[in-house]
Amino acid sequence: MRRIRKLYYFDKKNMQEMISFLNNNEARINNIMFNPFLPLHYFLPLKLKFLPESYVLKDKDEIKGLITVSPSRCPQKKMKIQRLFFEENCYEDAAELIQFVVSKYKAMGTTSFIVKVDDYLPELIKLFISRCNFTQISYEKVWEIKNFEFGDFNKKDYREFKASDAPLVANLYNESLLPHFRTLLSKDAREFKEIIFKGLADFVEYRYVIENKKSKNITAYISIKSSDGINYILDIYKSSWIDLNLDEIISFAFSQVSKRNKKFNLFIRTKKYTQTGQQDEQDFMDRGFECVQNQVLLTNSSARIIKESSKVKKFTILNQFYGNCETNLS
Repeated sequence: MRRIRKLYYFDKKNMQEMISFLNNNEARINNIMFNPFLPLHYFLPLKLKFLPESYVLKDKDEIKGLITVSPSRCPQKKMKIQRLFFEENCYEDAAELIQFVVSKYKAMGTTSFIVKVDDYLPELIKLFISRCNFTQISYEKVWEIKNFEFGDFNKKDYREFKASDAPLVANLYNESLLPHFRTLLSKDAREFKEIIFKGLADFVEYRYVIENKKSKNITAYISIKSSDGINYILDIYKSSWIDLNLDEIISFAFSQVSKRNKKFNLFIRTKKYTQTGQQDEQDFMDRGFECVQNQVLLTNSSARIIKESSKVKKFTILNQFYGNCETNLS
């Protein structure tokens, strides 16, 4: 008998076998899927949810797949499909999981779902679009910072992000979006504030801002995030009308990670849906950075884009990124 249910702690052994090919899988399983708050978290109303929630598809005693969704903290609730596991080529199982969470959370009041799918999974992209009513809207790319000479930067230009910065950073992010994507992708200030139980998150993040000393306006927001403590991805949200020194920002990010880790990989992300996205891609290609991940951005939403004129089995895994750095940091 096939059914979809919540992920429970007693599923741990089966999940270990299912995702045994992942790096740091023991820590990942414990931290992501077996959070001690989850049993109670499932019963919270949508507006109070703050942790990812996972569901498994079981056929008799065998787990056939898993899906994890995480909530935003904006007033109009948006959900992100964070992880999706299913046996290779078992797209019916994937469709069943996707349709289950979309139906369940929309009934609770969710306005839209966002998912990022690697471009080397065309069949999965087709599944989201043709079977699950998602729409392809844009791209994100991750670039490895290679052959880069880390230089000097003015420490006084950077400071740590504070909770009071959230409204200004939200405005900066929303202004950085291309106008026809703002309805779908805009963020509320609450989405930039620290989560209540930061220690329960499945990632580490260091956040900073560049501030104009005279006007006190924030000209850039910098996020350095890692889900494994080895691979760090740099995100920069910046004003399109102020020229910033990208070399200095990258050097600053490198310095912040190197203070905490002896050995790591540093990457930077571009977003095609931002006003500087295409220019940034060309800039990184000119610098010799290597594109190591290209993800298609898909959405299932009541909102619409404003049209522009003019034994170990093989599993497909959605939305994971790993570098090739060894985990020995000694």
